[in-house]
Amino acid sequence: MAQNSRKKPNILVTGTPGTGKTTTSSLLADATQLRRINVGELVKEKNLHQGWDDEFDCHVIDEDLVCDELEDLVEEGGNIVDYHGCDFFPECWFDHVVVLQTDNSVSYDRLSNRGYMGSKLTNNIECENFQVLLEEAKASYPEEIVVAMQSNCVDDISNNVATLTDWVRSWHSAS
Repeated sequence: MAQNSRKKPNILVTGTPGTGKTTTSSLLADATQLRRINVGELVKEKNLHQGWDDEFDCHVIDEDLVCDELEDLVEEGGNIVDYHGCDFFPECWFDHVVVLQTDNSVSYDRLSNRGYMGSKLTNNIECENFQVLLEEAKASYPEEIVVAMQSNCVDDISNNVATLTDWVRSWHSAS
């Protein structure tokens, strides 16, 4: 799906839990009138999973079912997809891939406040520390559409939303 076959862009906002994906995606959707799709919520609502993972206290998503559910919406364009993983979505779906990142102390506090403990907390902190999702995005999408953005505080989020809103506007004018 090339940019010019859609009237509006698709943006993937990814990053480890606690990096501000939902906040950033919601604010960006408000600013651009693009549709926000929270994949975690969609998985729960439509039962797009293969059960529960007790160790990590979350659903085990069925990636094929998620992609089938999203395919028509993504084809239309005009979506902000919010999810912590990115390597299973087709490369052609996205015009911009945003990887939100936070400092470990910020991640630790945010995740602890959410009740993350044990291996779930450790695993997410390690993923952030080793930039696993940035590397996953760079391996899954053309590098020119992947951008890493710091998301440590309200100012970072505001700046990111402004930058992304400008990108959406420039995408419209380029298409």
